[in-house]
Amino acid sequence: MTEKIITKKVLNWYDLNKRNLPWRKKAPSYKKHYYTLVSEFMLQQTQVVTVIPFFNRFIKKLPTLEDLAKVKEIELIKLWEGLGYYSRARNLKKTAQIIIKIFNGRLPDNYDDLISLPGIGKYTASAILAIAFNKPYIPFDGNIERVLKRYLYLKKSQEIKKDYLNKKKAVFGSSLRSSDYAQALMELGAIICKPSKPLCNKCPVIINCKSYKKKDFELIKNFKKNKDKYFILKVYKKDQRYLLIKNTKFNFLKNLSIFPMEELYRPKNFKKNLNVKMSNMNMNIKIEYSKNLRKPPLSYWVDKKNFNNYMLPSFTKKVVKYLEKN
Repeated sequence: MTEKIITKKVLNWYDLNKRNLPWRKKAPSYKKHYYTLVSEFMLQQTQVVTVIPFFNRFIKKLPTLEDLAKVKEIELIKLWEGLGYYSRARNLKKTAQIIIKIFNGRLPDNYDDLISLPGIGKYTASAILAIAFNKPYIPFDGNIERVLKRYLYLKKSQEIKKDYLNKKKAVFGSSLRSSDYAQALMELGAIICKPSKPLCNKCPVIINCKSYKKKDFELIKNFKKNKDKYFILKVYKKDQRYLLIKNTKFNFLKNLSIFPMEELYRPKNFKKNLNVKMSNMNMNIKIEYSKNLRKPPLSYWVDKKNFNNYMLPSFTKKVVKYLEKN
């Protein structure tokens, strides 16, 4: 099967089966550019089904790039609450401000300018160029990577390295409908070539899929080991209230409300009470209850009965949930 036939089959399948996603709605180019920017930031490390309601709420409150650029941080974080990885929200706002100031309010349409913006890496730049500007890029996300590995039956350690995979994606070819084609390949991985139990009988490129011929769909991954980190988390409780602080110390959850914490380096005989995975970090947490309170700067009391009135990250909510059960 030539690249042109693959392209044609995937696009035909996409035209009949694509999901009705809010950022795919027909709109003037300036709105499409904005929707693509917002959705791609939200989709970083977050699944489509999770993003949809957040995207709709975000666009309703901040319908334009200008609205995003001038929104107050407390409102921005509240809109983002539940998506996690709050640095994405802050970088999105910074990017909006730079686009208005430096690029006259227009989303850049070249790779070098895009990758210079906060929160935009190689993948996001490629996705924006393909989806928003119809340029011949194939953004290499987990879905497309999975399709490629199965289609070519890539199993060896050398074959699953990023550089090798990026070269091999040429098998997909290109299309004048670059925007649709990039999304079609993502869609194929998301709803047909699933991580487990792929729906091969519905796949448009089943004929030449090497994994299908071998009836072997197992995926070999390059695992990145999460870094183990150790923290002492101090709990000050008064009646039904917990003492929280604004986080200015750690790079994660920057400027959000957390319990007072100290990081330990290579502790011996560390007995954790709680384990939380965050991005590429494995947080081992030992909880200490303290009665002697020296109220730290940027701290305040939060009544657990009114938690929904506060802008709290999911990490803090997990800690409270643990405390209430133990």
